[in-house]
Amino acid sequence: MSKHKRTITRRHFMQGAAATALTLPILPPTSAPAADDKKTTPPSERLTLGFIGVGTMNRFHLGHFLGMSDIQVLAVCDVDSNRRNNAKEIVEKRYADKKKNGAYKGCAAYNDFRELLARKDIDAVVIATPDHWHAIPAIEACKAGLDVYCEKPLSLTIHEAKLMRDAARKYARVFQTGSQQRSDKEFRLACELVRSGRIGKLKAVYVNVGGPSRPCDLPAEPDEPGLDWDRWLGPAPKRPYNSVLSPRGVHNHFPNWRAYREYSGGMMTDWGAHHFDIAQWGLGMDESGPIEIIPPEDPKAEKGLRYVYANGVVVFHADKDDAGKNVKGITFAGSDGKIFVDRGYLKSDPEDIIKQPLGVHDVRLYQSPGHQRDWIECVRSRRRPIADVEIGARSVTVCHLGNLAYWNHRKLRWDPDHWQFIEDAEANKWLDREHRDPWKLPTI
Repeated sequence: MSKHKRTITRRHFMQGAAATALTLPILPPTSAPAADDKKTTPPSERLTLGFIGVGTMNRFHLGHFLGMSDIQVLAVCDVDSNRRNNAKEIVEKRYADKKKNGAYKGCAAYNDFRELLARKDIDAVVIATPDHWHAIPAIEACKAGLDVYCEKPLSLTIHEAKLMRDAARKYARVFQTGSQQRSDKEFRLACELVRSGRIGKLKAVYVNVGGPSRPCDLPAEPDEPGLDWDRWLGPAPKRPYNSVLSPRGVHNHFPNWRAYREYSGGMMTDWGAHHFDIAQWGLGMDESGPIEIIPPEDPKAEKGLRYVYANGVVVFHADKDDAGKNVKGITFAGSDGKIFVDRGYLKSDPEDIIKQPLGVHDVRLYQSPGHQRDWIECVRSRRRPIADVEIGARSVTVCHLGNLAYWNHRKLRWDPDHWQFIEDAEANKWLDREHRDPWKLPTI
């Protein structure tokens, strides 16, 4: 099948699918087979990618995808010309090194993501912008018939998260959220053991991540050469440039926009989109969430919040567990023991809980071949990936609910089935924020 014929068939099918009620739904997840990236894939069979936002995270992803023989990177987009041009050079040098004549000039570079999405020769996009810029390009990509890999935390607001989920479902897109801990064996095994009853009846989960973001109060600085600052702000409120938000230089690894409410939910959403995501996985709540959110008594406290689930389990945002021990990542506490898990770390109390292999009747969860590779395999098979958009939307909603309880020092009652607060008109106004013109959320 030629590249042109394959792409046009997919794109045109999806553009007409809304009129036919999308009779070919994406299949539920399964363990995707790993691909041998050392094999040579004919150009006509390669999936073509565009990258939106090429800062630290997307340069990391770019390296992964450039190493896959069945992928072709055709375009990059960033509002910073230095990062944009650097990413273009990385792509073209990588492909040039593989050619006998050592030349390649096939990667386009854009300032406006809409120009990238308008191309008819791109199959999927990888989005790694600041959080306040996730929803609009992701939704527009779904509408354009493109599959999506979008970094975590998935959204800036609860309404954005639901709309991204709804767009992916309406246009039958394969949408991977970048919560890559689901592709790590320690987290998968911890959740399998918990859900198989190895620690008895699950009573509580302790999650150690940082606190909420705060309003931005940074002083004005001279504009950064090469940066389209107004476009960087996009739907966020208008304010002067400050280098803390968009550091000068291509390879600065420490932008701190995550600390400010206008652009992110702080560590509650940054690390929370990893660790609360694993709590949701262990609870078996990938399509649901808590029903009560209770902030600590001290309105200045950034820890101590409780999430209550319908099954009676309480998830604590805490540094220490019920025994006063420091929480390293996530602690699952049950009637017969505990499981402790973090990146590269898995322990239990008693110790033999994790030493006994899973039995034939125990829970087995989706085993990913690697987060980026899983997405590619699912794009080809049309199955849902390990961190499907629904999972990302639900996990970031847990984080947003916590922030709203902290910021407003309010006990909240949540209806996860209807994505709204229960009999609380004031709180339901917090589901979204105003988007600055012209960057309104797309209709789907």
